[in-house]
Amino acid sequence: MSPEPQRPFHAPDPLVASDEGAAQASASLASGPPVPWQALLGRLGRDLAEPLTAALERVTTLASTGRIDHAGLRALREEVDRARQAGIRCQQIARMAAGRIRQSHERVHLTNTVQSVLAYRARELQTRQLQLSQSLMPLEIQVDASMLFGLLDGLVDWWLDCAEGGVELRVQTSTWPAHAQLHCTFRMKASAFATEGGGDSEPTQQLDTLAWHLLAQTAQSMGLMVERTVNGRDPAQRVTLTLTFPGTVQAVLTDGAAIGSDKGFSDSVNSKPLAGSHVLVIAAQRDIRLAAREALKSMGLVLDFVGSVREAAEFCREGLPHAVVFEGALRSTSFERLVAEIRKEVPEFVFIEVTEEGRTLDLAGTSGSGMTRVGRDGIASALPSALVYELSRVM
Repeated sequence: MSPEPQRPFHAPDPLVASDEGAAQASASLASGPPVPWQALLGRLGRDLAEPLTAALERVTTLASTGRIDHAGLRALREEVDRARQAGIRCQQIARMAAGRIRQSHERVHLTNTVQSVLAYRARELQTRQLQLSQSLMPLEIQVDASMLFGLLDGLVDWWLDCAEGGVELRVQTSTWPAHAQLHCTFRMKASAFATEGGGDSEPTQQLDTLAWHLLAQTAQSMGLMVERTVNGRDPAQRVTLTLTFPGTVQAVLTDGAAIGSDKGFSDSVNSKPLAGSHVLVIAAQRDIRLAAREALKSMGLVLDFVGSVREAAEFCREGLPHAVVFEGALRSTSFERLVAEIRKEVPEFVFIEVTEEGRTLDLAGTSGSGMTRVGRDGIASALPSALVYELSRVM
């Protein structure tokens, strides 16, 4: 029997409200994908019920015996976290679908951002034994940098849900009109076809995880064109996804960005070489957090803020950022332990200390501590330059 032909899926609005949208959703039933609301709510129910049921069983056992071992406690934490993540994803989907996202379009280096996300998620990809094959054309596009990072991060989440073996990834241009495209192909997990009754499940339903719904909604909010195809019904079938960016495609400039240039971080790819990179700021003092946010807001970074070393350690357990900016007053034994743990995994990981010493800028290679130091009064002028220099050196 010959395999089924490829079935393209063009991502619909996950939250259809109009008559026209309802008609489109009904038409989509004939070709496979379920009504978006039904698919989303059904998947949310499963992704909440499964981990919470397991967690409830553990809590019931704990209440009756008064004991739980380390492995059980770790499993309980993971189950609660899975349910929490499902809720967060649905909140993100609803927020974007409601149009409450304000985008700032700018020229962003697509390929560099892809590589940044892959480096950020490298540990998880390796743990799941996903091997990446990359062919990345250097392109820059007009998008919101933080949303692009979120889109690519969601793409990796989807791979972790659905892919096994190798993932082929390409950044290319369409023939005409010339639009940037992100194209990926992978083999679907064989376990995705097994159902409790022992039969085969519908492949498109297994691909429609919450990560996929968030990815599709993010793409729609960014104005991207999405095409997903599934080839065949055998366990080794291939899934292909193409994201097309309608924004202007530019040839990548070759002149490097000067550290501390008087031109500042203007709207260009060379003056925003770190767009999409992830930076964690550890600062107990509110004015330091505000100063860092103001200094870095034009660089297209993904920023997270915590107020203590303990919060930073918990944050890094979930996944490492590309760099850490920290308040020098927080140096302690626990902070040095966190540094040692991170550098055991990433020897050249970038740390930038904000000191109380005026406008100083001591790069890691000359500071003697192995960390770049920026004076508190020089955050606005020195911190962006320090990040560009240190991350460009190690990434």
